[in-house]
Amino acid sequence: MARSSQKAENHTARASIDPIARFHTWFAQARRAKAPLTEAMALATASHDGHVSVRFVLLKQVDDRGFVFYTDRRSAKGRNLQDNPRASLALYWDATGKQVRVEGAIEEVSAAEADAYWASRPRQSRLSGSVSRQSAKLGSRTELVDAVNRLRMSLKGSDVRRPDYWTGFRVIPDSIEFWTRRSHRLHERERYERIAKGWKLTLLQP
Repeated sequence: MARSSQKAENHTARASIDPIARFHTWFAQARRAKAPLTEAMALATASHDGHVSVRFVLLKQVDDRGFVFYTDRRSAKGRNLQDNPRASLALYWDATGKQVRVEGAIEEVSAAEADAYWASRPRQSRLSGSVSRQSAKLGSRTELVDAVNRLRMSLKGSDVRRPDYWTGFRVIPDSIEFWTRRSHRLHERERYERIAKGWKLTLLQP
C-alpha cells in the first residue's frame, strides 16, 4: 500500500508541473462554462525591425509540441513569423476568470498536418481561403465574392486542394503563465519556464 501511495504522489507531482496538461484542464473548464469562442487567442508578432502587431486567431491544436493555428503564409503575420520566428499568445475566459499567456519560438507545421486540417474545413471556407490573399489591398468586397464564385463554378464539385501558401504555425513554448482572477486584485500568477528536463514553476506577484 505504501508503495502504491508513493506512486500516486509521484504521478500527482509530475502532473502539477506539466503546463500542457494544465492548459487542457483550463480549456475544458472554459468550454463547460460556455465561454464564448473558447479557442480565440490574441497572437502578437514582430517584424524583423521590431514593429509589433497583434490580432485574434483561433487555436486549432495543443499538444506537447506546442500551440497551433493556421493562416496564409503571405499575410502580415505570416511574413512576421518567417522574418522573426517568435510569438506570444494570450487566451482569456471571463466565464472562469482565467487567462493563459504563452511565449516561444515558431515552427511551420508539416504539409501532412496542414492537409489534414484543410480537409476538415467546410468547402466554402476552403474556397475562400484559396482565393483570398490575406492582408493584401482589396478594391471592393464584390471583387472578392466574385472570385470565390468563379472558383466554385470552375471546380464544379471537384476537391478544393490546399494552396501551398495556406499553412499552420506552431508556437513552441519557452514559458506558459497561468493567471487566476481573485478579489481585491490579489490575482494568482504562476509562470512555467522550460528547463533542460521539464519545467520550472515560479509564482509572480499580481
